[in-house]
Amino acid sequence: MQFLTDFLKQAKAGNLYRKTVTYNPISPTCVQMEGRRYLMLASNNYLGLTHDPAVQQAAIDAIRLYGTGSGGARLTTGTYLLVDQLEQELARFKEAEAALVFNTGYMANLGVLSSLAEPRDVIFSDELNHASIIDGCRLSRAQIAVYRHADMEHLHNLLEKTVCMGKRLIVTDGVFSMDGDLAPLGEITRLGELYDAIIVVDDAHSTGVIGPGGKGTAAHFGVSDKVQVQIGTLSKALGAEGGFVAGSKELIDYIKNKARSFIFSTALAPATIAAALAALRQLVTRPELVTRLTDNTQYVRRLLQAAKLPVVDGVTPIIPIIVGAEEASVRLAYELKQQGIIITAIRPPTVPTGTSRLRLTVNAAHELDELAWAVDIITAAINQPGMRVR
Repeated sequence: MQFLTDFLKQAKAGNLYRKTVTYNPISPTCVQMEGRRYLMLASNNYLGLTHDPAVQQAAIDAIRLYGTGSGGARLTTGTYLLVDQLEQELARFKEAEAALVFNTGYMANLGVLSSLAEPRDVIFSDELNHASIIDGCRLSRAQIAVYRHADMEHLHNLLEKTVCMGKRLIVTDGVFSMDGDLAPLGEITRLGELYDAIIVVDDAHSTGVIGPGGKGTAAHFGVSDKVQVQIGTLSKALGAEGGFVAGSKELIDYIKNKARSFIFSTALAPATIAAALAALRQLVTRPELVTRLTDNTQYVRRLLQAAKLPVVDGVTPIIPIIVGAEEASVRLAYELKQQGIIITAIRPPTVPTGTSRLRLTVNAAHELDELAWAVDIITAAINQPGMRVR
């Protein structure tokens, strides 16, 4: 079909072509590909729990006890005890009454937003929200008012002037996935109270990363009691797979009965649930994991800034190095791979044109010496003759 050929040709010509890469993860920080070992600086495995012995053993034990698959959707086939335990402990961790697990964070956003909002409602959405939030807003068929990124004056203006015949919802990422910056939740919750808006926060990149004990953005800003809907993922800091929503018991009961991405999906496999539960317990009982992540993050940021690289300020382990041109970001990622480092080149449409970047992510399992080595390699690659970055 010609339209397929035309699209792929255009993507390749514009340095926007993407393909999957196959490698073997051998530790939280290293992968192996074609017999060669690489330092992984592109993973969202923030606490390094994918290879934690307790997490791995929990998954193995769950397979032996419950089998390999769940057998069906939870509302038709039923569930098993591990799921109830995970939801109870997630709720406790997020300081909420209840929680509900979804198959992915993407499905959580789709299900929650399309359930809560209706055509008479208005959703106020940050312009840099994740694609899953954008798609969830669209599926709801509510009116969508997009405010400039983290611009509280613009949000206030929209809340004041947008006609709304139903509910108002303000939805935002807690930590934005490409820049690693934080949503200003203190001001967002203030505006929510002023305009009687439901606050929905996606903490995919926040859970296990920021806030007291890694409890997320709302806890970081001390506004957990003012955020009615907290969404998260099990597939980043918790090293497993899946998503969840936490809130009041009434909210969770409502979503169970409304969210199509929950109702019509086969439940997660027992091994996945067991791994997520074990990882959550590691996070709760080992606060040093979050401390180590914070220390590693600050260390890398200091080194990059000392090298005068084009790094965006921040406090999270997502560290974008803004390159600018698509071709330059692809070239840099390729050269770093040749030297043993995996860092992803992020290009449009994921980020705006002209802001292509290397998206470097740090985790708690990285050693300081390997991080220092990586910064030296990155610095040399960016500063090489002929390399033009923003």
